[in-house]
Amino acid sequence: MVGTEQTRLVVLRGNSGAGKSSVAAGVRERFGRGLALVAQDNLRRVVLRERDRPGAANIGLIDLTARYALDAGYHVVVEGILYADRYGDMLTRLRADHRGPTHAYYLHVPFEETLVRHATKPIANEVGEPRLREWYRELDLLPGGVETVIGADSTLPETVRRIMLDTGLAALPAIDL
Repeated sequence: MVGTEQTRLVVLRGNSGAGKSSVAAGVRERFGRGLALVAQDNLRRVVLRERDRPGAANIGLIDLTARYALDAGYHVVVEGILYADRYGDMLTRLRADHRGPTHAYYLHVPFEETLVRHATKPIANEVGEPRLREWYRELDLLPGGVETVIGADSTLPETVRRIMLDTGLAALPAIDL
C-alpha cells in the first residue's frame, strides 16, 4: 500500500496538445506546497532521455516517483500522454495500491485542435503533422471506466476548478513540507 487515506492521487492523460501540463501546473498553483507533479515528459525526455516505447524505463520511474511522493505525504498529479497499452498496467497497480482517493481524467481534444495547439509549442518546428498523426490516439481510455473525460470545450480555469473540487483538493490546506 502507498500513501495515506488523506493523500490524493490525480492522473491526467490525453494526446499531445490536450492541455495536460497546463492543467497540472494550474492545479499545483491553486493548491500550493505539498503537491508533487510527476510529469511523463520530464522523467522520460529530460531525466532519462529515452523514446516512448513499451517496457521503457520511464514507466517504472514514474511509478516509483509517484509512490515515493505519496509515502512522503504529498498529493500527487501524474500527467502525460501515458498510452493505455504501455502505462495502463502501472497506473492500475498504482491506483489499487493508493490508500487515499484517486481520480483519473482524460483530456480529449480532436486531432484538428491538436494541430492548432501544437503550433504554439516550442517543438512545433521539430515535430510536424505526420508525426502528430502517428502519436494521436482517439479516446485512448484506461479499462474499467476509471477516467472522467473532459472535452476541448472546457477552458483551462474551468478544468482546474473542476479537478480541484472533484478531488477534494480545493477543501484541503496546503502542506508545508
